[in-house]
Amino acid sequence: MMDDLDRELGPRVDLEDDSNSSDTNSAKGHKKSKLPLANPMCEETPDESGFHQSTRICLEQIREAMLHHRWQEAAEYMACYPQMLEDPNQGSRPQYKELIMRLSTEILHHHPNSKLEDYNNIYERMKHSGFKHYLMVSLEHSFHLLLHGHIEDAKHQLSVAESWRYGKESATQCQKTKLIQAYRSLLDYIIWCDKKFTLSKTDHPDFSDNQEMRNYFRQASVNLKEILKNPGVWDPFILSYVEMLEFYEDHREALNVLNDYAYDNSFPPNPNAHVYLYQYLKRHDTSQRKLMKVLKILHVLVPSHELMLEYSFLLLQSEKTSDHQKALGVVLEMLDFACWRSNMDAWKLLKAIIQKLQLQEDWKTVVHEKMAGRTDFWPALHFTSFHAIKDSEENPELMEVKASLAKVLCPDLILKYTAGGVTNAERT
Repeated sequence: MMDDLDRELGPRVDLEDDSNSSDTNSAKGHKKSKLPLANPMCEETPDESGFHQSTRICLEQIREAMLHHRWQEAAEYMACYPQMLEDPNQGSRPQYKELIMRLSTEILHHHPNSKLEDYNNIYERMKHSGFKHYLMVSLEHSFHLLLHGHIEDAKHQLSVAESWRYGKESATQCQKTKLIQAYRSLLDYIIWCDKKFTLSKTDHPDFSDNQEMRNYFRQASVNLKEILKNPGVWDPFILSYVEMLEFYEDHREALNVLNDYAYDNSFPPNPNAHVYLYQYLKRHDTSQRKLMKVLKILHVLVPSHELMLEYSFLLLQSEKTSDHQKALGVVLEMLDFACWRSNMDAWKLLKAIIQKLQLQEDWKTVVHEKMAGRTDFWPALHFTSFHAIKDSEENPELMEVKASLAKVLCPDLILKYTAGGVTNAERT
């Protein structure tokens, strides 16, 4: 917010002005920036009119009051500043309208005596200040109402915006309308959740026969189902739709939605889509082979994801020797990331994998191949004297597990990961 004010009030730099020679610039010890600077929306000029001067000074006072948290003073000045909208030359600019809305809502957010009606007045004025703003201001208005618990009012705002039209519908307006419809359906889902929670508190809840809940489900489903026709990241909307489908035991449709969301190539890569599919399949006792198929793709997208522990465990439970080797690679990739460095579950799983691999004759070759690209950074990442001291003090069990693996993972190195003054080389 302060950056916006600074841009508006700051002096304009003429990038076309070549009056300063290169010698002058060299003497000053700097070069003129070639980066484009944001043009201020308001600046003092020699032929400035009284109207422009008053609005510029008013904005300066608003900024000063906000910087020092004098919200009552800022509100008083803000009551005058919207007269800028009456300027036929500059008042119609979108940046002025957005600035007025941002300043007004920020002041009201901090003002001790602000009321919901004040917010509503600002949003309604901004909606009708220009047709290009109507849809997005309506969406922001509904967000504000939702944050204050007025769910039905928020839904009403979106319902009105959903039916709003102006002239010939452009591609941009069509996209915004779809976004409005999606959020309106999300509010239907929220109301559905409230109804479900209220009904669950009764002595004899009967969800299957509750027509009101089904009405909200149908209303929400219409647009939530349409979302998949528009590539994008729609996590909260997909989760809401799947939850309702699962509640009414429409598992076929729920699975179709999740599969489309995860595997449709027109959508951007989204790790969460595979997480949601995995969690759904796991809830419904799907075979381990199908679970591993989902986690395999997640592993490619996010090798450090917490679900990689489950993926490694599933691979370890497999009867295939090749899966055991894959499990080793998955855990080692997790431990390549510092966030897993002190995770006991990851190290215990690595130890279990090594122990299972040791039943094979070529286990040393397998471990050597997996560690080939890691011997240059793993000692510094996991097996220094600092790590030994830290682990022995904070987690002796972790120290013991890591110490037992150090020589197996890095057999040709003398590591400084010591316990009781004994090096790993001396242990063996």
